[in-house]
Amino acid sequence: MSPKLKVIGWKETLDLPDLGLRDVPAKVDTGARTSVLHCSHIQLIKKGRKQFVEFRPLDDRCRPQSETYVFPFHSERKIKNSFGQEENRYIIRTSVTLFDELHPIEISLRDRSGMEFPMLLGRTFIRKKFVVDVSRSNLARKASKDNK
Repeated sequence: MSPKLKVIGWKETLDLPDLGLRDVPAKVDTGARTSVLHCSHIQLIKKGRKQFVEFRPLDDRCRPQSETYVFPFHSERKIKNSFGQEENRYIIRTSVTLFDELHPIEISLRDRSGMEFPMLLGRTFIRKKFVVDVSRSNLARKASKDNK
């Protein structure tokens, strides 16, 4: 028998501890396969024989003095954007905190400056961990505060 799935709302506030980011607003998007984070200055770089992705997360609108991060390159995928057009995106592996629990996550990096939410949680991340209640929001943050 599988463990009971936690319920998340249509939007959640989460932390990305490997990036030092707290209180990131994220829309839960069951139509998106891959999770995505708003970044700028995204580029593939090489250090020795290894490839890395250099980027600035949540710059401008969320963090005026955004740091540049370098993460190991995981993969590159063709992903359909919200207009149905395919685009190549770099994918990194990191972790996200919801309900005071750390979860591994694969995130594509993209400039989302024109979008309401700087992050989307896609169904690959949601699957087998959470059930979405579209009538509610920020359930993970509320549960975390209730436990303190």
